Amino acid sequence: MDNIPLDVLAIGDSTIDTFIKIHDATIECDINHQECKICIRYGDKIPVDSIAQSVAGNAANVAVGVSTIGLKCAIYTNLGDDSQGALIKNTLTLKGVIADYIQIQKGAHSNLSVILTFQGERTAFVYHQPWFYSLPKLEPARWVYLTSLSQSFVDSSIIDEVAHYVDKYNSKLAFSPGTFQIKANIKRYPKTLEQCELIICNLEEAKQILEIDIKERVAAREVLDKMLSLGPKMIVVTDGEEGSYATDGNSYLKVGVFPTKLVEKTGAGDAYASAFIGALIYDMPMSEAMIWGTINASHVIRELGSQNGLLTKKDLERNRQAVSDLKAVSF
Repeated sequence: MDNIPLDVLAIGDSTIDTFIKIHDATIECDINHQECKICIRYGDKIPVDSIAQSVAGNAANVAVGVSTIGLKCAIYTNLGDDSQGALIKNTLTLKGVIADYIQIQKGAHSNLSVILTFQGERTAFVYHQPWFYSLPKLEPARWVYLTSLSQSFVDSSIIDEVAHYVDKYNSKLAFSPGTFQIKANIKRYPKTLEQCELIICNLEEAKQILEIDIKERVAAREVLDKMLSLGPKMIVVTDGEEGSYATDGNSYLKVGVFPTKLVEKTGAGDAYASAFIGALIYDMPMSEAMIWGTINASHVIRELGSQNGLLTKKDLERNRQAVSDLKAVSF
């Protein structure tokens, strides 16, 4: 590898997740089982199986995942000057993430989320602080991972600043748009999309980006082609139990899931992304990067919390040898 100071610079919000696991609830779905609701008794006291807290957020999860793989990663994120902010910063530092670019905003509260877990599925209640976004002076990075920001990003120049940084240092840009970025319509940023080496998202997010009805059945290849037409060089779309799909415009590949015990799904997509990018940095082909991502995600969903279960490079290589039948197939 060359002497670029950073392998990955992660840009996005961080939070504290509080996980509440319950059993006393029911699920009600429409006739096609495409829209489901979790139901609990209104006004009642609901017994809780467990409560746990952990540092999370897409950028934080990917930063920790990349660092766990053994790569040098820094994060630009905003925190409040509160105990939660201190906990987030200290935790990221302890997990090997460079915290030099973390911004502490006076008088602000850090982001918080409550994750309700029932039968292995999650329902999230999310609080996003309206941060002031502005990149500090940054070292060059081989990759930039741009992900979820609060709604206030639309009133900032953060997207243009990232584009300028990528141009200045010839970094590869990976974009995993969050809820507010998708709602704001990422097509508003054609230059950023054309700069992207990679866009990675789940199938539902891809449909939202492409303005396709969530309930509409669309072939994976069509989704990939439409995403590719936005400008990126590579697209990865994850689809839960169906596995993941990827294209670089030449190959169209699918990797199935790695059978595992499901405890909780939070952080699976971030685990996949961190291992996928890590594999690319280690000069592996897209097909092998998909398998690394699949293995990493399968270990995270075995545990509660979005960063527990993340694998080192050695662990990924050992698990890869153990599942030699897991392959990327053309479709």
